[in-house]
Amino acid sequence: MKSKLVYALALIVLSGSLVFTGCKKRKAFKNEDGQTSADSRTAQGESDGAISDANTIISEQPLLHGRGGSPNAIQGVLGTICGLTTNTVNIANGEITLNYDGTTCNNRTRTGSIRLTILNYAGGVRWKHVGAVLQVDYINYKVTRASDGKSVELNGTQNVTNNSGGTWFDLIFLAQANLSHQVTGTNLNVTFDGSKTAVYNINRKFTYTWASPVVTCVGEGIGSSNSLSNLENYGTTRDGDNFTSQVTTPVVWNTTCGAWAPIQGAVNVKVDDKAFDLKCTFGVDANGNSISVAPNTCAYGMKVEWTYKKKTNKKIFGYQ
Repeated sequence: MKSKLVYALALIVLSGSLVFTGCKKRKAFKNEDGQTSADSRTAQGESDGAISDANTIISEQPLLHGRGGSPNAIQGVLGTICGLTTNTVNIANGEITLNYDGTTCNNRTRTGSIRLTILNYAGGVRWKHVGAVLQVDYINYKVTRASDGKSVELNGTQNVTNNSGGTWFDLIFLAQANLSHQVTGTNLNVTFDGSKTAVYNINRKFTYTWASPVVTCVGEGIGSSNSLSNLENYGTTRDGDNFTSQVTTPVVWNTTCGAWAPIQGAVNVKVDDKAFDLKCTFGVDANGNSISVAPNTCAYGMKVEWTYKKKTNKKIFGYQ
């Protein structure tokens, strides 16, 4: 009799636990807003933009690039970089610092600094060499959208490896077919709107091509964590939850629309303890429809969808 009572009580506890878990999952689905995926894309887009600036500036510095030639050639083609001044006091040691003065351009206000250092510069390494590594140190590098005041601030270090050799100068002026770079960064601190901080581990491969007057970048995920591969990012969200972002379709951006506004691509974002993934599609219009890629065509934003059982919700985030 006693064993039957214990068994019955166990069933009641188990049933209650299942009901509670189911309610918790339904509540998480209902309350989901897709912010984790938007955060990851915002941070990576601004990182991409900063590395784009780095490629432009270093390719125009003969001492760092490893060539002769006139400065400002690339900016003469792509346009000047808004609100940027460079400090070259340590250029003889392979170091240059990008300082942003708070000027607002393209709805974005940038402040802080980015220090660029070519590793083993004293040993003869220049940025055009195959395997050259550029250390990128973000120092209170903050980007604020003028339209709504939302901001993201990066602090930490990334390494960019020149897998193909050559630079943007070779790509634009010397007809090099493409450039291949690898970007890695561990424990990058990313603070949103001046308050909560996420910690990102970014692992990506970039392939740059040139078709006058536009540089196009294709980004792929090369990281791995917890048996998942093709990760562009993983770490903890602004709320402290573990997450992964897996590239399912290469992410494409260009210098016409900006690194923060991809025109193609898709990723799958998984947050621990959630019973659904966030499926992100980049390059959509205001209704969430994928745009047709054409010269000078820019997208409204990105679409995020999540499904639990037979229900699907979505949210569209504008880039601007």
